[in-house]
Amino acid sequence: MLQPRPYRSIAVIGAGSWGTALAAAAARAGCAVRLHARRGEVADDINASRRNRAYLGDATLSANIEASTNLAHVLEGADAVLLVIPSSAIRDTARSMAPLMRAGALAATPVVTCAKGVEAQSGMLLVDVVREEMPGQPVAILSGPTFADEVAVDMPTTVTIASDRVPEDPLERGIAARLALTMSSGGFRAYISDDTTGVGIGGAMKNVIAIACGISRGAGFRANMTAALITRGLAEMTLLATVLGGRADTIAGLSGLGDLTLTCSSEQSRNLRFGLQLGAGARREQTFGGAPVVVEGVRNAVSVTDLARKHGLALAICEAVRAIVHDGADIVATLGDLWAQPIEAEAQEINVAFRHPDPAMVREKIKEMIG
Repeated sequence: MLQPRPYRSIAVIGAGSWGTALAAAAARAGCAVRLHARRGEVADDINASRRNRAYLGDATLSANIEASTNLAHVLEGADAVLLVIPSSAIRDTARSMAPLMRAGALAATPVVTCAKGVEAQSGMLLVDVVREEMPGQPVAILSGPTFADEVAVDMPTTVTIASDRVPEDPLERGIAARLALTMSSGGFRAYISDDTTGVGIGGAMKNVIAIACGISRGAGFRANMTAALITRGLAEMTLLATVLGGRADTIAGLSGLGDLTLTCSSEQSRNLRFGLQLGAGARREQTFGGAPVVVEGVRNAVSVTDLARKHGLALAICEAVRAIVHDGADIVATLGDLWAQPIEAEAQEINVAFRHPDPAMVREKIKEMIG
């Protein structure tokens, strides 16, 4: 079997919790890491104290990590670039990076999207946004069931790294394989894929489903409903991914089922906590005590359902989250409508559906249980 060559110099764009955690993982694997921070005080803290106290508490960072606010300096000499910023900032950041990446030595350097989402305006997956802003640049995506604080202190973690396969090259020579070998060290283990679409859809949709699970729990429902939402949410993820050209087995893996399970089951997830607060009666602007917390599932509830509608798909759970979060729909009525949907086959291949035998009774039961 061919052994891929690891990368040795990694640039990480984004010094939030996830960017810093990935920088820590790369440094533990022996890479020289430059980390781009927007704020000078964050870069100074990392360089002086080996901490990123603004985003990652007291986790100690390797001396192999150099933080800087100078984007050109961070990119200089990089073998690979990890783009670890909120999904809403991907396009502008990629556009800013493009002229720097076109410079000779960086033209063949892969750019790896590590954010999760679908762009609101275009309906594009984030890896495709990078492709559009950096034509000809090699791209990849890293995703999976991860909490940044656990990665930062080297708790066991698995991710999927996907890149397009070059027809004349075997997968083990590709970007995903080289990145997996580069990052895998200690508790951090990477698997490889050539399905960037499936990996991207899993990361975008799991946050929306997590909000649904939070709303359910916050409203007083128990484990049975959570299990139903996770399982049927997985079916919605699979449906959209396969329509877009992704594979069902990708959604059954780390970047789909794995990430969905983590995000829907742990209150470390901002998306789950957001839903819990909504389900308990808080208005959207009251969640997190009014603090401006980034909850990726909020914007993705719109971008994912817009994308699905464009392809003629009805994603009932994602549509319910969109209705509650963005349209002010009543939680009781929306959950009642969700449970009163027509009876249908579980397998996508069986195209059958018929009216629920007593939708009014179901809606009343949901109302009774919440009330």
